[in-house]
Amino acid sequence: MRKGLPVSPGVAVGTAYCIHEIFWNPRGKPISESEVDAEQERYERAVAKTSDDLEALHEKVASQVGQKEADIFRVHLAILHDPTFHAKVRDWIVSQRSTASAALHHVLNDFSSLFARTKDEYLKQRLADVRDVIERISGHLTSDPQPDQDQLQGPFVVIADELLPSHVVTLGNREVIGIVTQAGGQTSHAAILARGRGIPAVAGVRGILKQVSSGATIVVDGREGLVMVNPDSETESAYRKLQREFFHLKDHLAENHDQPAVTADGESVELLANINSLGDAQTATNMGASGVGLYRTEYLFLTHPDVPSEDEQYEAYRQIIDASPGNRVTLRTLDLGGDKTIPYLGHRARSQGGFEANPFLGWRSIRLSFEHPEFFMTQVRAVLRAAARHPREQKNVRLMFPMITTLEEMRRVRIMVRRAQKKLKEEGVPAGRVQLGLMLEVPAAAVSIESFLDIVDFVSIGSNDLVQYLMAADRDNPKVSHLCQPLAPAVLKVLSEVIRSCRQAGRPVTLCGEMAGSPKAFVMLFAMGLRSFSMSPAFIPSIKLLASHLTLHRARMIYRRAMRFDTTRQVRRFLAKQVHDICPSVELLDSV
Repeated sequence: MRKGLPVSPGVAVGTAYCIHEIFWNPRGKPISESEVDAEQERYERAVAKTSDDLEALHEKVASQVGQKEADIFRVHLAILHDPTFHAKVRDWIVSQRSTASAALHHVLNDFSSLFARTKDEYLKQRLADVRDVIERISGHLTSDPQPDQDQLQGPFVVIADELLPSHVVTLGNREVIGIVTQAGGQTSHAAILARGRGIPAVAGVRGILKQVSSGATIVVDGREGLVMVNPDSETESAYRKLQREFFHLKDHLAENHDQPAVTADGESVELLANINSLGDAQTATNMGASGVGLYRTEYLFLTHPDVPSEDEQYEAYRQIIDASPGNRVTLRTLDLGGDKTIPYLGHRARSQGGFEANPFLGWRSIRLSFEHPEFFMTQVRAVLRAAARHPREQKNVRLMFPMITTLEEMRRVRIMVRRAQKKLKEEGVPAGRVQLGLMLEVPAAAVSIESFLDIVDFVSIGSNDLVQYLMAADRDNPKVSHLCQPLAPAVLKVLSEVIRSCRQAGRPVTLCGEMAGSPKAFVMLFAMGLRSFSMSPAFIPSIKLLASHLTLHRARMIYRRAMRFDTTRQVRRFLAKQVHDICPSVELLDSV
């Protein structure tokens, strides 16, 4: 049994599917001597295609973003054409009779060992560039048959170091019922993906890839953060029973998608969905969401093969609006940096002393957009065009900006949006007049929220980052992630003041962090006066069920008692008991 961070609730039992084997298949059978020349030629073709990709990327990024940002692809081209690099790959193919994919895997391991011994931070960062190049080459080799993987019987539990958006495509149509990662935390890519699809997941399980091989039986308990490898028959049977209960509960709850979200005493609540893609928007409709409270537009860029143009963005946003419940969508502009980077923007950004020591506190989100105003304006134009398709959608489409820290920044983005609207009008291109809002995730903005309320149309609380910054703890670092508790007394006090200020000023306020989908947190937020919640689509039915058993009077009584406690542990224990008393069936779907 291994303990990690519970990031998506529920229980799953399935066959391990190790993601490093999906990409590299290093344990595949050696090729025959007669196949060596053909394998080398196949490798050379993949290198040539990768070179074409990088040349095209360099030109496109240089024209759309800037020459400085495009230079990263010159570095990648230099690595790609390095004679020593190719000699190492060919040596593995010829002397060890490895497939090209396996050879790349071994070469990456060699470089990893070499770079691990250096103390130079700049040289260590070059490993990431080598990895990028190897993954691009490997992408042109993925048509290789992988019999060992294809013979595995699902359903599958994906085991990975970190599950990135682009990796999801590689999984294809396989039935994934659980996710375990070595890295990451409650707001990592894997966690967001898992919660959005209702997949039990555990993160921060160090060394799990060294202990598990594809084909092993894996138990994932996303409520407690437990992972079991090849459990005995009695344990496996017990967890399979819990798994059946979990799926039965999800199916039962999904039946309430047409029912209104109303408390036992008639208070209406708005349950919105957090989405990353068109598929998520369709899921939101199926789960009974009344709209989309957060569309993370950066996932379009993270999964795009190069740089999405204005027309490509317009088409993506148009499809999202059309597919979302009631055509109601709040789009967040690019939130890149920190753990979400693309090679040409916000990728291992340099500071004067080298690479950023604290990227989550550095050049990211709206700060990055200000650095590249033309790139930012392209996205704004695409959103305005998408919002203009139908007159009624202009009222439903909202645009919010991440990591706003000062009043000056909010004024600046409003000016930029007005300029984009004016330019589109001059060009004769229809442009919608969208509502503009602040994504509240920086403590400085939270404590001065009243000064923003005259210039924003709405406020959306991004609790994931707000909690991280309030607690001064990296939410994806397993050593300190225990401090990132949404139910910490300090966090609750700040949220209460923000919600009170917004309501007094008559400004719509939504909480779109992951705590919105937690039954324990929902009771507290509802008592504070919050009536709009945006969460992973899979959580909407359970929150709707909880709301139907809750009254405002009881919620306020629970809130007053909870706020008397001094520690997070006391708050969590108290709220867990209260939720159990109100609606015990939702406990299986709560991990916050």
